[in-house]
Amino acid sequence: MLILYETPVGYCLFKVLDEEKLRSTENLVTSIDSSESLSQLVELHDFSKFQNVNEAVESTQKLIQSELSGKLMNFLQESVVDKKLKDSLAICDLKLGSKIQDKLGIKCIYDKQLQQLMKTIRSQITSIVGDVSPNEMRTMSRGLSHSLSRHKLKFSPEKVDTMVVQAISLLSDMEKELNIYSMRVKEWYGWHFPELVDLIDDHILYSRIVNFVGVRNNIPKLDLKEFFQNLDTYEEGNEEDVNDTIEQIRSVAKVSMGTEISEDDIMNIQYLASQVVSMAEGRQQLLDYLKNRMTAIAPNLTSLVGEIVGAKLIAKAGSLISLAKHPASTIQILGAEKALFRALKTDHDTPKYGLIYHASLVGQATPKNRGRISRILAAKCALAIRVDSLGEDPDNSLGIRVREIVERKVRQFEERGDYHTNRKVRNSQGGFRNQNIDEEMRNKFKSAYNEENDFDMRRNNSKRDYQNRNNYNDDENNFKKRRFNNRK
Repeated sequence: MLILYETPVGYCLFKVLDEEKLRSTENLVTSIDSSESLSQLVELHDFSKFQNVNEAVESTQKLIQSELSGKLMNFLQESVVDKKLKDSLAICDLKLGSKIQDKLGIKCIYDKQLQQLMKTIRSQITSIVGDVSPNEMRTMSRGLSHSLSRHKLKFSPEKVDTMVVQAISLLSDMEKELNIYSMRVKEWYGWHFPELVDLIDDHILYSRIVNFVGVRNNIPKLDLKEFFQNLDTYEEGNEEDVNDTIEQIRSVAKVSMGTEISEDDIMNIQYLASQVVSMAEGRQQLLDYLKNRMTAIAPNLTSLVGEIVGAKLIAKAGSLISLAKHPASTIQILGAEKALFRALKTDHDTPKYGLIYHASLVGQATPKNRGRISRILAAKCALAIRVDSLGEDPDNSLGIRVREIVERKVRQFEERGDYHTNRKVRNSQGGFRNQNIDEEMRNKFKSAYNEENDFDMRRNNSKRDYQNRNNYNDDENNFKKRRFNNRK
């Protein structure tokens, strides 16, 4: 019997000297505790050393994937097949053994007793393999582990997901910082020109105006129309609105109640405003990058919920593969863990949605239908995520088709209103068909419902009157009995 054993230095082929002792010993790990006792059981038949670290990494990577490398195939061909050995080959991997048996015709075996023997060989490997020193074995093992880690990191399928997770995290941080800086600009510049806050609602536009105008006394001298026309958000159809805004800014600047500020103050305010503008531009660039990444990684999920919500779901799960393992019920409330556990602890209703609430399809629905739409959308998202993560070269065709289905569901729920729109009514042939209830039928239902309520109210009133009348008669009889007894 031959034993195939791989080391960081190379491949070893051992020959079992005493198979009866191997089968009769129950625990080889405790019985064989020295190199002398192990040498009586096995001996080194052949050894093939790796030439460099790259060859070792390639061979180890093939072994991890249960594949037969060229180095191992040549080694077994020269050591076993060419020498016409008929011994069976003991291995650690059944899949690798089946491939060796198919390609080289070597019979491979695998059992628990051989696994114990391999553990014993591992503990005494430096003493059995005489061509390799312990220091060389230790150095090669460390170098192989580092190279293999770098190889896994380089070709990791989750590496692209990491970029999306980092991008959406940075986007959230930038939005927080942008809001803080924008409010600081408005508060700081508001001491000098407080009326501008009521005229300009957009934070970025406000910062651009502050950076362009400076002191409010410069407004009559500057061409604000050219400034608005150079903006990216300017549209030719909004010229009247732009002119009205410019006139309001100029008229308010003449009678402003703000205080006067020095040149150093306005210089620092403009520096902060320029930081807000540059941060907004970086945020837009990051959004474009995230959109391209999400379109390449998860096209179907992006078509369903958008790149922002899709990236947040991936970041919450950790990776696209981890998100694909989640059921639809978990995807629906992903991001609302605190509310879920608080509801379970206090015995209240559990949340209906988490991060998926920010999807446009859920926002289109009315508040009473958002729970239903989020449940339907989560089920479709689970399907789209699995196609994106496990499919071969997926496109967004599934996401577009499923989105149309969800949009049709949204329209059905909105048209349904308080009554069911699809009721089965009998047609002339005796079958059933679906018919939408129009306003006249709805009014009939409402009137019938009101009549039924009126009837119930009258019935309850009559019962109450009858009960009161009986109570009055009982009280009168009791009074007569008491008066009669008093007379006695």
